[in-house]
Amino acid sequence: MDRLQNTIRPYAWGSTTALPELLGTEPTGEPQAELWMGAHPGAPSRLDRGEGPVSLADVIDADPAGELGEPTVAAFGPRLPFLLKLLAAGSALSLQVHPNLEQAAAGFAEEEANGVPLDAPHRNYRDANHKPELICALTPFDGLCGFRPAAETAELLDALGVDELKPYADLLRARPESDALREVFTAVLTADPEAMARTVEHAAAAAARRVAEAPDAPFADAYDAYVRIARQYPGDPGVIAAMLLNHVRLAPGEALFLGAGVPHAYLDGLGVEIMANSDNVLRCGLTPKHVDVPELLRIVRFEAGDPGVLRPEPDADGAERYATPIDEFQLSRYLSADGARTGLPHDRPQILLCVQGRVTLHGADDSRLDLAPGESAFARAGENVELAGAGTLFRATVADRPAR
Repeated sequence: MDRLQNTIRPYAWGSTTALPELLGTEPTGEPQAELWMGAHPGAPSRLDRGEGPVSLADVIDADPAGELGEPTVAAFGPRLPFLLKLLAAGSALSLQVHPNLEQAAAGFAEEEANGVPLDAPHRNYRDANHKPELICALTPFDGLCGFRPAAETAELLDALGVDELKPYADLLRARPESDALREVFTAVLTADPEAMARTVEHAAAAAARRVAEAPDAPFADAYDAYVRIARQYPGDPGVIAAMLLNHVRLAPGEALFLGAGVPHAYLDGLGVEIMANSDNVLRCGLTPKHVDVPELLRIVRFEAGDPGVLRPEPDADGAERYATPIDEFQLSRYLSADGARTGLPHDRPQILLCVQGRVTLHGADDSRLDLAPGESAFARAGENVELAGAGTLFRATVADRPAR
């Protein structure tokens, strides 16, 4: 087992207090948005096996089969296929969508053939991989996920009484749902910027009035979220695009899975996030960064439905597992109590993250690691690990059905 030294990313949307509170450190006054655990080249974790700190990516590169196990290497190549994070949102992240594996491979190959630099601000595909995600709330967590049924969104827009929104509501009622969502989404993202800025201003003011007048009325929580987003991104068309999406408030322990083509945004809260190891993001709004509308419209799945809040399911090994259809990662939660030892599955590489209490990891060679909240460890494939102590531990690994 190896204790991990991890990097905190200071993105502007990050909370200034959530990660320090979890880690037991003093806030710096600066945003602390994400703590990364894994072998992503942007900020790989570091470990020390007696010769000084080295990158986990370099350790894996030196012996992929020994660190990851031959089945993982056969399925995903000589790299850790997932990235684990603590994510602390103090304001909204960009409204975004991710491609599926085939779209990512084709888009990456095309931009490579066209000579688009990897660091170009207008580049859409930084690699050839997909980027499914799972976010599990540690605190109450607000987000947007997938399209709300068109008829409900029409009702939400009409209730605001804003003239500029009426054509969108009428279209949502008049056209087949998938076509209506596509047409309204396209109209919002391609509207005249000055006209859209006025629409955002009027819609946000109306939403604020609705919340003040009827805080328990239908859509009140969603209206409140739109007001906050509009304050953070004044005039941004993403505010109106967000009104097409399901507003979700997760309780601690609940999770969302974000598959390919599903528009989403995290708004506020602290959570554990796991994703396939990719940087492919197509932004829809709530950002000053590049928005490629034609490519976005090709990738977005214009399907309405329930966002599908996940709750952990008991597993045979004593864990609670968050079920997803993805091979690259699997997230489980252990609620450990004093006096008991739990053997963890060890046939795959794993990252073990403490988020509450104090836990101890015992190795087969009588080694041990004590983990406090926010601390984590890497265990190579085949390494026996037992969990003890009183606390909550998340286990990130590859799925037990890796097949490509």
